[in-house]
Amino acid sequence: GSRGPVAHDRRRGQHCGRSRGRRHPGDGLQECRRGGPARASDSRPEGLHAPTGRSGFAKTIWWLRFIILVQLARLRFLFILAAIGFTIVKWDYLSARYEKWIHAKEAGEAKGDVEYFCPMHPTVIRDSNKEKCPICAMPLSRRKKGTADEEEPLPAGIVSRVQLTPYRIVLAGVKTIPVSYQQVSKEISSIGTVEFDERGLKNVSSRVKGRIDELFVNQTGQLVKKRQPLASIYSPDLVVTVENLLNARKANNPEMEQNAIDRLKRWDIDDEEIKQIIKDNKPITHLMIRSPIDGHVLKKYIREGQYIEEGGPLYDVADISTVWVQAQLYEDDLAFLPRGSHDPKTGLADKKLKAIATARAFPGRTFEGTLSFVFPHLDQENRTLTVRFELDNKNHELRPGMSTLVRLNIDAKSLAELPAGRDLKMEDGKALAIPEQSIIDTGTLKIVYREELPGTYEGVRVELGPRLSGPNKEVLYAVLKGLNPNDRIVTNGSFLIDAETRLNPALGSIYIGGSSSGKSSVATRPSMPEDTDMKIRAAMKQLSPEDRTLALAQKYCPIQQTTQLGEMDKIIKLEIQGKPVFLCCKVCVKPAQEDPVGTLARVEELRKKKK
Repeated sequence: GSRGPVAHDRRRGQHCGRSRGRRHPGDGLQECRRGGPARASDSRPEGLHAPTGRSGFAKTIWWLRFIILVQLARLRFLFILAAIGFTIVKWDYLSARYEKWIHAKEAGEAKGDVEYFCPMHPTVIRDSNKEKCPICAMPLSRRKKGTADEEEPLPAGIVSRVQLTPYRIVLAGVKTIPVSYQQVSKEISSIGTVEFDERGLKNVSSRVKGRIDELFVNQTGQLVKKRQPLASIYSPDLVVTVENLLNARKANNPEMEQNAIDRLKRWDIDDEEIKQIIKDNKPITHLMIRSPIDGHVLKKYIREGQYIEEGGPLYDVADISTVWVQAQLYEDDLAFLPRGSHDPKTGLADKKLKAIATARAFPGRTFEGTLSFVFPHLDQENRTLTVRFELDNKNHELRPGMSTLVRLNIDAKSLAELPAGRDLKMEDGKALAIPEQSIIDTGTLKIVYREELPGTYEGVRVELGPRLSGPNKEVLYAVLKGLNPNDRIVTNGSFLIDAETRLNPALGSIYIGGSSSGKSSVATRPSMPEDTDMKIRAAMKQLSPEDRTLALAQKYCPIQQTTQLGEMDKIIKLEIQGKPVFLCCKVCVKPAQEDPVGTLARVEELRKKKK
């Protein structure tokens, strides 16, 4: 009876079914109420029906109870599971709606003209003081809405500014180094080809007409020495000239004698041979052709018995004790080449730059030389400039046609005298330079992040010079504008800071969470505290010695009173009634100016307390 009429009727139907030895679904309740089986004359359709004698509203209640408690009892678990699944899928949406409702409620309870902000991070603004700054975990300060100063424009040359928590700094492995003068050099390498020194190429020709009676050098490539006989030519003109010399000498005709001697000298007969002719007093019939230089026969044009005319070619002789190596350099390297014209006498460049060549035929061997010539025009097809190096080759190891790798080494002293080093900042033979990994190139700007204070980084627009090499062959770039010596710049973690400033957000994912394959060597905790003492010392160092002494004597901000100078931001120096006052942040400037007398009194009180 306590479970309701439905349960009572169900028990009665089951009891009746057992007592009669049968169970008829749908008619059990009818049979039980009537005390027997349904009569055939009953006109009601078969199936489940509400008990007789109930009104319309009572039947509706009966049917609801029957469906929920009897037929669909097992579906309640499905409804519960569906509700849990919907909550999991829409958890973010439900949380956001809840937060919005909570904040709206708190804002309605708080005064509408009040807001709370972080003095250290003015961009953090909340409607309630129950929270803390998510960056520095400091309590929020109260102010009226609309009284916040407009965003201060960044100084010239600064494109962005960002502050990171100590946890994120350690997580990203941010490292800084000071900007300093370094020993730099420039190395330009290119593939060159060994060629003949054109100044060492000689053509041996016949100065008289006649017949080749004998060849002393009769093969191409044969080595020859200077003044070595190459061939003997029978010449009737030589015979006539020698006879004229002897006759003029007998007739004591100095003028005719001198004319004959000058003619013999033009035929490359030296004074010793002329003296021997006069001494023998006998004409010679053959002219001896001699090598003008030490070298080897590059080409032979004659054969024995051949008749030649005056001026006919006999040999090409080449001297390879000095060879040329011609290489191509790109336009980017033109500024590292000597400026001005070449020496009109020697054809050499104005400044000698040392070069080192290596050949595949002699691994481990180096050949030293100098830059001797820079061509005045570029190749329009491949946009390269041809340069020439002059190398010593006393042992004839480098042979024309060989390929070599030529490296042009330019030290810092030589670099300062070239167009590329005209604007470099030099000191004691060193250049102001920064490592390559500290530079972020956006395409239009080159940015380096400078540590203004511990945890505070500024993106500085810099102008960089040429790409150079450091003492350990590391890649450096000369600094022309934007940075000064002793500025601390970020080397590792620059891309994370760049992502924080939203200059290039896609690159920040490299650092956030770290690499999945690497292991961090430093244990980090999200609650890692900030080193306040280090931050204060860094802020004090940015002041002049006189201001630093006054700031240390004051120690605390006269407006906040419990905040040390340098703890929140850069120390602000303010002149009030001609006296210097130091504040902890920009937010305190306006209250200090509104109450100058009280501010000065608090400053004196702080200084006395410090003493």
